[in-house]
Amino acid sequence: MENKTQYNFTYLLFLALVSAMGGFLFGYDWVVIGGAKPFYELYFNINDMPTLQGWAMSSALIGCIFGAVISGFVADRLGRKLPLILAAALFTISAFGTGYADEFTPFIIYRVIGGLGIGLASTLSPMYIAEIAPAKYRGQFVAINQLTLVIGILLAQIANYFIAEAIPDNSSPEMIISSWNGQIGWRWMFWAELIPAILFFALMFMVPKSPRFLMKIKDDNAAKKVLSKIGGNAYAEEELKNIRQTLEAGGTAKIKYSDFKSPKVKPILIIGVVLAIFQQWCGINIIFNYAEEIFTAAGYSVGDMLFNIVITGSVNLIFTIVAMRTVDSWGRRKLMLFGSIGLGVVYAILGGAYYMQFTGWPVLLLVIIAIAIYSMSLAPITWVVLSEIFPNRLRGVAMSIATFSLWIASFILTFTFPILNDALGASGTFWVYSFICIAGFLFIKNRLPETKGKSLEEIEFELTESKK
Repeated sequence: MENKTQYNFTYLLFLALVSAMGGFLFGYDWVVIGGAKPFYELYFNINDMPTLQGWAMSSALIGCIFGAVISGFVADRLGRKLPLILAAALFTISAFGTGYADEFTPFIIYRVIGGLGIGLASTLSPMYIAEIAPAKYRGQFVAINQLTLVIGILLAQIANYFIAEAIPDNSSPEMIISSWNGQIGWRWMFWAELIPAILFFALMFMVPKSPRFLMKIKDDNAAKKVLSKIGGNAYAEEELKNIRQTLEAGGTAKIKYSDFKSPKVKPILIIGVVLAIFQQWCGINIIFNYAEEIFTAAGYSVGDMLFNIVITGSVNLIFTIVAMRTVDSWGRRKLMLFGSIGLGVVYAILGGAYYMQFTGWPVLLLVIIAIAIYSMSLAPITWVVLSEIFPNRLRGVAMSIATFSLWIASFILTFTFPILNDALGASGTFWVYSFICIAGFLFIKNRLPETKGKSLEEIEFELTESKK
């Protein structure tokens, strides 16, 4: 059936791109703080306080965690569309408030509000795309969310680079804080997010609710209308039948905690949670969030650091596009295995480079290789797998649990990096991440099944029936 179906790719692309703006804002909001970091730390006088530095970088994760917690419940009650509209509003409030703040506490509050938006969008954007995309192309369409996330990261890096005025070498902290960068520039880095945030808010009113959510609330006619617009009447009828079967098999009773302890569901949930944690503990986000420390340790100035961040962001974008071309041909499992062992090896070498006190381009090259590997494997493919493996009836809450685990892991990673870096040095810290990547490789090899080319209902049947 699917090979003969003529899909409305224009419509599918519109739905995917609009919902994936949540990923774009996720990426921008997540990374913009890295470029602003040298300036707001001096402005708020926390440049010699590692604990407050870690709190400023990781505070948004508190919002991410709470956003992830509530995302599953609101997704199962309100659908995917309305919470994404809420996320857009939160991004807008955060972008304005973070740039406007004159004191450290309001700055933190607005970062937490932005984190709430990230927590909602990171769960619901890939989920929505997975539920409207045909099985044959689902990997590519879900990867659009990661592509927009990476574009958001890159644009944040470019905005930071062009907003910041040139910084003379050997500038003192007093010179930097009294400069345009130290007083106003870092604020515009956050305010630039207002344009895409408002656009996301407006466009989300133009997309329909997920057909699988519409089926769950027994609005079959509306679900058929959406599916027919995607692939025609025959495709809609086939999809409706498959969705109905999984919903009937799972029952329509209220979701209970015991549902996730069942022998069918618990192993799937464990896979999702471990992969979510691993995507963060593999350590790559440290390069984005703590670029200043990493490149400074490699011998670069603050001005060079901002330019190098743009280079790494460009590599991130290029190899995310590579992932979109390979996810439905190579498959999810193979890419995840490649990413985990590849990062393990690169981190081991990078740790050695810092231990031997290498500086300059060798360190930059290793960082670029690490980002390239991550961008075509663990970064996009983890979200593809998480959006696929959970049963229809439980997908919202299960995805919420996995995303909650991801943000808890991210908070721990981001908060502890300055402490680890101080205790073990850059070399020891990257060796720790290398060990984690090797452990992740072994878990994926033993536990993760291949899901490419299968409908969500086929994946659900195979995973749950295999656990009987």
